[in-house]
Amino acid sequence: MAVHLRLTRMGRHKRPFYRVVAVDSRARRDGKYIEIVGTHDPLQDPAVTNLKSDRVLDWLQKGAQPSVTVRTLLRRSGIWKTFEESKKKANA
Repeated sequence: MAVHLRLTRMGRHKRPFYRVVAVDSRARRDGKYIEIVGTHDPLQDPAVTNLKSDRVLDWLQKGAQPSVTVRTLLRRSGIWKTFEESKKKANA
């Protein structure tokens, strides 16, 4: 089972709110997920992203692949840099 980190849309019409979830890659966009690892609210100024960094790092270390958008959110929050550094330490 391949696990991806991606966004699931919540909210009402024209008022999007997203959950960042760990999900089986074969599942639908708003389908069944394994775990909620954060939220993203693009309507705030600036956009607000809350992530459980320990859970996100755990999933990344287990091999979960983030979507392009989630990878951007991880870079902005600094979690992606932490993950890259931990990979370098493991390889050294």
